[in-house]
Amino acid sequence: MEIQENFVNKVALSGLVTLDPAMFYPVGDRVVYDIKDNLYMGLILREKDFREFVKTHDWSQYHDKYVAVTCSEDAIVPAWAYMLLANKMAPFAREVVFGDAAVLETVLFEKSIGTLDVEQYSGQRVVIKGCGDVPVPVSAYVSLTKKLTPVVKSLMFGEPCSTVPIYKKKD
Repeated sequence: MEIQENFVNKVALSGLVTLDPAMFYPVGDRVVYDIKDNLYMGLILREKDFREFVKTHDWSQYHDKYVAVTCSEDAIVPAWAYMLLANKMAPFAREVVFGDAAVLETVLFEKSIGTLDVEQYSGQRVVIKGCGDVPVPVSAYVSLTKKLTPVVKSLMFGEPCSTVPIYKKKD
């Protein structure tokens, strides 16, 4: 007697659409420029010295990079100093932001998510993937939720086999 077993892939039949936030990760080198190296005695920024640095520094090293500009020291740094750095880096860098590496990632994900055409998810049951190889900032999950909620039938977090419900449209 032959026993025939039929396996049914319930996940495949569920009609769930999986959205991986990692697809919004912009590939490229990240650099954090810490202005602390330009401080006099680690406390203040002297305009004359800083302007000389700005004039002689090789800004082409930031070509095609994502740059965060910050100061890790508790120091007196005027806003114009960050403006000068941004002005010199902008022609070379893909992006220049004020903040640390985490702020840079948040900004990059926000910009990328901003380009998402949500209409393709209209009326769909969407699962935002919760784990993967690319570190995704929590802010990206929040942005995706805000962007998708108005158009989806339901929104979940996790994996199709194990989801956490986030939103369900009322019929």
